[in-house]
Amino acid sequence: MASLASSSSSINFLVHVPAAFNGIGTKRRSRGKTSSISVTHSSLADASALLQAAHYTVDTCIKSGMVIGLGSGHASGMAIQYLGRQLRAGVLEDIVGVPTSVASASEAAKAGVPMDKYQDCLQIDFAFDDADIIEEGTLSAIIGRQRPKDEESILLQQKSILNAAKKLAFMITQSQYKGDLDGSIPVLIQSLNWMQTAEEIDDLFLGDAEVWRRSSIGQASPLGGDFPLVTREGHNVLDVIFTSPIPSLAEVAESLDKVNGVVDHGVICKFPCTAVITSSDGLCIVNNMPKNAVEVL
Repeated sequence: MASLASSSSSINFLVHVPAAFNGIGTKRRSRGKTSSISVTHSSLADASALLQAAHYTVDTCIKSGMVIGLGSGHASGMAIQYLGRQLRAGVLEDIVGVPTSVASASEAAKAGVPMDKYQDCLQIDFAFDDADIIEEGTLSAIIGRQRPKDEESILLQQKSILNAAKKLAFMITQSQYKGDLDGSIPVLIQSLNWMQTAEEIDDLFLGDAEVWRRSSIGQASPLGGDFPLVTREGHNVLDVIFTSPIPSLAEVAESLDKVNGVVDHGVICKFPCTAVITSSDGLCIVNNMPKNAVEVL
């Protein structure tokens, strides 16, 4: 994907991963570090590019009569707004949206998109969403890294809707499409015996990741501080913070699925899937179909 690899646009931010701690996993052999990632385009340019991605996704992937999974995030919000305008203009008809979160339901209500609650028997034709990061080639994605406190419990519903959809599209910026993945993966776990679950996850990625329990207020800490986050369903959220490149999201997901006490996690491996990527060359459309088709618009 030369057009993306050669582009120099990015945002400036600092990622800090703690070197070691004496909380979860006393056997820690960490490679923690602080790394700086440099990019050059403004958030305003990002917003404009994501608006183009949102319009492309609605215009290309949504047809009248469809049931649509409505994603959560900045690009998804713009896609929901545009979907509402297309419905009011009569370009699209008989659309039913299935929101993945309170935020997307609120956006759909304001945009005038008819909605239905998700049920296991509901057939979803297409879904769109934001992603924190997408693995180059496979289009496996991480969601749920950053979320408002009142939205922490939506991961289960969000993944259920995305996985139930016949087709899925993620709308992301160029900097979110990477071959060498790093950062964190959120893991939803049962709060009973949470420490045992955390220790088992810690052992899975010994030397390559830190395991922190997410706190509801105050500063983050390995054990979740005085007020660890508890979702409406009574689950805790662990952040598995990788200090070494993640070799394969599919392998990480498979390993986490086997851990007793893990309810779900923020990795989605979906086929077929499309990534609508904003770049300096315009939109780049990547599919994880055979031969991994790439199209630059």
